Amino acid sequence: MTARTAATRYARALFDVALKEKADFSRVQSELEQFDELIRGHETLERVLLNPAIPAPRKRMVVSELLARAQFLPIVSKLFALLAERDRLVLLPDLIEAYRQRLLDHLKVVRAEVTTALALPSERAQAIGHTLARATGRRISLSTRVDPAIIGGIVARIGSTVYDASVTSHLQRVKQRMIENV
Repeated sequence: MTARTAATRYARALFDVALKEKADFSRVQSELEQFDELIRGHETLERVLLNPAIPAPRKRMVVSELLARAQFLPIVSKLFALLAERDRLVLLPDLIEAYRQRLLDHLKVVRAEVTTALALPSERAQAIGHTLARATGRRISLSTRVDPAIIGGIVARIGSTVYDASVTSHLQRVKQRMIENV
């Protein structure tokens, strides 16, 4: 089993327990991120908790000490203790991403990324977000980025679907038609 698959399973289990216990999903996500930042923000702590050469019981002890000082939800604390016990704390970044995705799916929100040649004004980005929401029938979590290589137009990526209305792709299609007609 790959690390991503294992992280996804832990995230799914955490989300299902949070749903069953009617926990605040955003707080669960925030606490996951806080713990990850705590680990990554302290070099020594990161070396201890993520090093496979250090025995799992020692990691469990360190995590127990950290959890005793923190005010995490019980389900989140149990997850951290379980990850330490099984020496799986290295999965935390993938677990957080899988949990985020599971939460977005539950809320019927889809991520969309819009690429343009120039920065979009916020009103225009909102209008594009509304258009994509109508097209997908879901709420949109929109991120924008600038790529001058597309020359003009827009490239929208929703999940694995790409809508390319850029000048660059249009020019490539014209070029291909001209080559085919020769």
